[in-house]
Amino acid sequence: MMSERPLPSNPIDSNLHCGAVSLIVGNLDRSLHYYEHDIGLQVQHRASATAALGAGGLTLLHLIEQRGVQPVQRGHTGLYHFALLLPDRVALSRALNHLLAAETPIDGASNHGVSEALYLSDPDGHGIELYCDRPRREWPFVKGSLGMTTNPLDVRGLMAADRKRTAWEGIDPRTIMGHVHLHVADLAAAEHFYVDLLGLDLMQRFGGQVAFVSAGGYHHHVGLNTWAGIGAPPPSTTAARLLSYELVAPAGDALHATVARLRQASIAVAQSDNGWAVADPSANRVVLRGVAPEP
Repeated sequence: MMSERPLPSNPIDSNLHCGAVSLIVGNLDRSLHYYEHDIGLQVQHRASATAALGAGGLTLLHLIEQRGVQPVQRGHTGLYHFALLLPDRVALSRALNHLLAAETPIDGASNHGVSEALYLSDPDGHGIELYCDRPRREWPFVKGSLGMTTNPLDVRGLMAADRKRTAWEGIDPRTIMGHVHLHVADLAAAEHFYVDLLGLDLMQRFGGQVAFVSAGGYHHHVGLNTWAGIGAPPPSTTAARLLSYELVAPAGDALHATVARLRQASIAVAQSDNGWAVADPSANRVVLRGVAPEP
């Protein structure tokens, strides 16, 4: 589970990866301006109260307007952040230099050993991470187990990585949804759901507060933390919040077995055109979406 086995060069090549994240926002025009102008995503579709955004033709984000909602409430389960994975350090450098030029507030920056990351918040308070992975050979392992860290980021070095300094044309079109990090009410219950029922691997745990799980040996596709408090309630329907996020896997027997395992555990699974929707023990809604396996 935690050995140094070979990894795919990009998590989208593994058997499972993150898909689109759906968020409730208070003002769609305001959110679209932020995600287009500051983050650099492209609007793929817009209706009166919904929009889809992405990069390079890949849908990464669905925004659903609910007028009058309050900003994201602290002390509740739900989204800690969604994380957009840029293809390399130059792409992250270009994004950082754009954010600085646009005077976009940056909440934080970290070197996690496996990756370099920038942290932001959208106008409703939804957390966002922009990051790039370090080469697999540089990932820190301690006695065969992954040892992600939270160290200061070399901001000046990252700024200088984009030597060409070409004009900003939006986020790199190769950007994907790298991972989703969630507030949960009970870490043991969350681990049971994601590891024992969904079949992800436990990659790392920080005490009794944080766990990282993944498929294909990636450092994490889903982060879980109890920083909102043990037993934290789900967010109010009057607040901006996570509506759902996708875990995408090859359609076939393995995915159907996962659905059957959830139902055997007396967990409600609702089928739709997009896949199977299920709530984790903290009421975070996951959509399991099957795609045709690559030949």
